[in-house]
Amino acid sequence: MTNRDEVPKVNAGSMADIAFLLLIFFLVTTSIETDAGLARMLPAINPKPPLPIPEKNILPILINGEGALLVDDEQVDLADLRKLTIAFLDNGGASQEDPRYCDYCRGERDSKSSDSPAEAVVSLLSSRETSYGTYISVQNELVGAYNDLRNREAQRLYKRLYTDMEKAYLSPETPVSVKEGLKPKIKHIQDLFPLNLSEAERN
Repeated sequence: MTNRDEVPKVNAGSMADIAFLLLIFFLVTTSIETDAGLARMLPAINPKPPLPIPEKNILPILINGEGALLVDDEQVDLADLRKLTIAFLDNGGASQEDPRYCDYCRGERDSKSSDSPAEAVVSLLSSRETSYGTYISVQNELVGAYNDLRNREAQRLYKRLYTDMEKAYLSPETPVSVKEGLKPKIKHIQDLFPLNLSEAERN
């Protein structure tokens, strides 16, 4: 006859093993989402103070809190931003006697606009209230302007698009020997149209 006052005991010897197995299960089956962002190469630290940039070599772009886009204090549509940026970068306003003269530029060579692609700086200023979607759309157009000009020069020099060469160079499936051949070509195109994009936030 059993004693009714005794409480049956639960064997907890395997609880640690079960908890460990559950932990492994959740670690294996859980997917972690990663945020997508913009790939940017940070400039090297320069101990020397930057030289002042002439105003004509700066293309000021402002995105206000309402999402309006201003280029040189004039409101423009997003669809026109790439064309305006290309015209600024490709202007080649320096004279032929100037060492900064750009012999591959096809712009209007306006002396009041940028001297050369190496001197041209695109200054993007955004507001705290600017939506992320608007900011990314403007970024895409600016990077697209640089890529269009780089593609043009890559086609002229190497009969191949710059974006295709860059994609092949960054691909882990591309053989090392092919990458070594692409590296100086990509570097040369980047030197012709360097990505001089300055970004700041307006208070």
